[in-house]
Amino acid sequence: MPTVSKGDGMRGLAVFISDIRNCKSKEAEIKRINKELANIRSKFKGDKALDGYSKKKYVCKLLFIFLLGHDIDFGHMEAVNLLSSNKYTEKQIGYLFISVLVNSNSDLIRLINNGIKNDLASRNPTFMNLALHCIANVGSREMAEAFAFEIPSILVAGDTMDSVKQSAALCLLRLNRTSPDLVPMGEWTARVVHLLNDQHLGVVTAATSLITTLAQKSPDDFKTSISLAVARLSRIVTSASIDLQDYTYYFVAAPWLSVKLLRLLQCYPPPEDAALRSRLTECLETILNKAQEPPKSKKVQHSNAKNAVLFEAISLIIHHDSEPTLLVRACNQLGQFLQHRETNLRYLALESMCTLASSEFSHEAVKTHIDTVINALKTERDVSVRQRAVDLLYAMCDRSNAKQIVAEMLSYLETADYSIREEIVLKVAILAEKYAVDYTWYVDTILNLIRVAGDYVSEEVWYRVIQIVINRDDVQGYAAKTVFEALQAPACHENLVKVGGYILGEFGNLIAGDSRSSPLVQFNLLHSKFHLCSVPTRALLLSAYIKFINLFPEVKATIQDVLRSDSQLRNADVELQQRAVEYLKLSCIASTDILATVLEEMPPFPERESSILAKLKKKKGPGKLPDIDDNRRNVNGSSEHSENTDTTSKASAHPFTDILNLNSTPSTGPNLLVDVFSDSSTSASVDVSEDNFSRFVCKNNGVIYENQLLQIGLKSEYRQNLGRIYVFYGNKTSTQFLSFSSFVTTSDILKSQLNVHAKTVDPVIEGGAQVQQILNIECVSDFIDAPVLNIQFRYGGTLQNIAVKLPVMLNKFFQPTEMTSQDFFQRWKQLGAPQQEVQKIFKAQHPMDTDVTKAKILGFGVALLDGVDPNPANFVGAGVIHTKSTQVGCLLRLEPNAQAQMYRLTLRTSRESVSQRLCELLGEQF
Repeated sequence: MPTVSKGDGMRGLAVFISDIRNCKSKEAEIKRINKELANIRSKFKGDKALDGYSKKKYVCKLLFIFLLGHDIDFGHMEAVNLLSSNKYTEKQIGYLFISVLVNSNSDLIRLINNGIKNDLASRNPTFMNLALHCIANVGSREMAEAFAFEIPSILVAGDTMDSVKQSAALCLLRLNRTSPDLVPMGEWTARVVHLLNDQHLGVVTAATSLITTLAQKSPDDFKTSISLAVARLSRIVTSASIDLQDYTYYFVAAPWLSVKLLRLLQCYPPPEDAALRSRLTECLETILNKAQEPPKSKKVQHSNAKNAVLFEAISLIIHHDSEPTLLVRACNQLGQFLQHRETNLRYLALESMCTLASSEFSHEAVKTHIDTVINALKTERDVSVRQRAVDLLYAMCDRSNAKQIVAEMLSYLETADYSIREEIVLKVAILAEKYAVDYTWYVDTILNLIRVAGDYVSEEVWYRVIQIVINRDDVQGYAAKTVFEALQAPACHENLVKVGGYILGEFGNLIAGDSRSSPLVQFNLLHSKFHLCSVPTRALLLSAYIKFINLFPEVKATIQDVLRSDSQLRNADVELQQRAVEYLKLSCIASTDILATVLEEMPPFPERESSILAKLKKKKGPGKLPDIDDNRRNVNGSSEHSENTDTTSKASAHPFTDILNLNSTPSTGPNLLVDVFSDSSTSASVDVSEDNFSRFVCKNNGVIYENQLLQIGLKSEYRQNLGRIYVFYGNKTSTQFLSFSSFVTTSDILKSQLNVHAKTVDPVIEGGAQVQQILNIECVSDFIDAPVLNIQFRYGGTLQNIAVKLPVMLNKFFQPTEMTSQDFFQRWKQLGAPQQEVQKIFKAQHPMDTDVTKAKILGFGVALLDGVDPNPANFVGAGVIHTKSTQVGCLLRLEPNAQAQMYRLTLRTSRESVSQRLCELLGEQF
């Protein structure tokens, strides 16, 4: 870097900055700035022979004014002219101005690119570095198109200086991140790998970052980097600190390069070559050995650098998962950190041990630290460390220690932070079910869970305990007795009332022989909780009462009096009123045999993945999930049961089926029963139904179609360019559906844009039953049309045909992106081309509620960015559309005008068709 001579100091700039700092008010500052802007404008217009020093000084002043927050609308041409100067300081200021102020869509971009090309061709290393830094800072698509072929050539050229190679590698890395489709893979990729052997460690460090990113995209092209990375790593870890004096940081040899090399090796499986694998193992053992050595310095920088290399080495050991000795040593090393005085080390140790616990080689070694982890759970002051301790206990649990771990989690739950209680509840419920040898212990655990943390017990938890009790005859009597005793407490959580109502309604007869739990006592106990419960729980209790009439005829009159009371028949809530009317009528007109048939005991539920486990996977987020076969986080970021408040459940042969709705999306809203006495009927439509299509733009779950015969519900999940839809077909009649089939059709254009694979569905759907079909979806490229679900079946000898438009829209493949205000507006300016922006101004179709608007934008799939827009009433979002062929970044801005009841929606993406489609979809929601 050239030195700046004393004459290069700009006194006029220093005076101007001093004047600004001495201003007593905002008005005085603006006045001084306006005066200076007028002076600069006159100089640029009037003096055509302005020298380079003056141009540099005035451009610096404009840059300073811009950084103060004022708009600059002139001076760009003068900055571009500075690029042609042969003086370093003038060229530097020109590039600085361009990097900060020039929009990538500016008319000057061609002149700027020409200036950059001249500097890259000059072979002057200082000028080349300035040009490369400018390209990396701007990182626009236009610059990527102009220089994506030239920069690799500079990088691998034999006569390029080391400092330029560093800049070229980092510049190429930046372009690959912003425009990966424009960075060509060619002959240079094989040559860039050999930079790992370069004598200059700065070049190696920059090249390693680039190769790691490229290897993640095309691993086969960079396989040769494995041997070179191992060789370079071996030389570093075996060297003395004096050997790499310029790259030794507090007695740790090249820590940043070591970390990057270890991270590069995590892109590949263990080396197949025995000699190479042995050398890598030796490197890892050396790193673990150095961790045991006494520190060479007491300064925190030394321990940070040393531990950074150690943890990255442990990550590589865990990634390879093939060397039992290394895994156990890594576990023991992490175990020492569990009681370290540094909080960050304890956190990282717990996090790494969670991964180690899943390895068959190190699971037993992890279990030896159970007492230390339990102690951390009880004594840690940092909530994030306690949460990692909970994760580790969950990961190390097996049949040998399940009861101990569950007991400790339950004990901790009473004093746990509110932010992690729901997650602990889910984990306790999963562990209790997974490792329950004695199901009486499982029932006791779940009831204790509800008692300790009832507000955090989600619907999935008590749904699951109901499923297990119904499916296991040996525990039904014990469950009935236990919930009956638990309900006798003066204060019961509502979730316990739900479980008690369901279980006593089904199995209360198993404990009715004891006078202390006679039918009338059971009924009075449940009814004493009735008035304290919410509407959904009251609806469940009413269903329990009608079950009691079937199980215990002796309490029929008492229950009918309750159903006949004004508080039920004239209830303000339509759900409760309708249940009371229909249950009362059913109990009066139905014979004993009919009543026994209609209200018979629930059949066992089909075995399937625990809904609690699915909820926990959603809660942990997509980064923790292995593949698409697992349930994933809802793109709205909300839990399942809060998604679909308008889903209606219908009465079937078993009234409890409607309340639990176990095979479809749970609903928190009141559900309306079908009028079982109605004679009305409608014919199925053969036209494609689109009635509910737009309602699914901002949500994933709900009822997409319903007529008198059939109800179709959807539950969807998406991750990057892959999606899965669970389709639930519910037979609302008492007659079988025969020859039932469903298939998905797509238009000719859509076939090349979207791949849809439908699994087969059962050909017979019993009356009142429900079956599930899974649709797997892959987004190949952006699309507009939607697939159609076609259903055929025979009902009463008549063939029924139904076609429903599936709510698979482009926004479903969003991944939300968090951005700072600076990054957002920089990217916003870069996407300023007319074809990249779509704007729509429209009248509000719904009440302009801020919370509802936020929920819809989040449901649309983007991240809602707070504090980015200067106007707090506006909504700003960012996300990336993932397709198989490419990724499309998207920025949106929604500006509401409450007074005029209008919205202005602006979307900017790098692809015109995507901008248009997203604007159409979102604009219909407000």
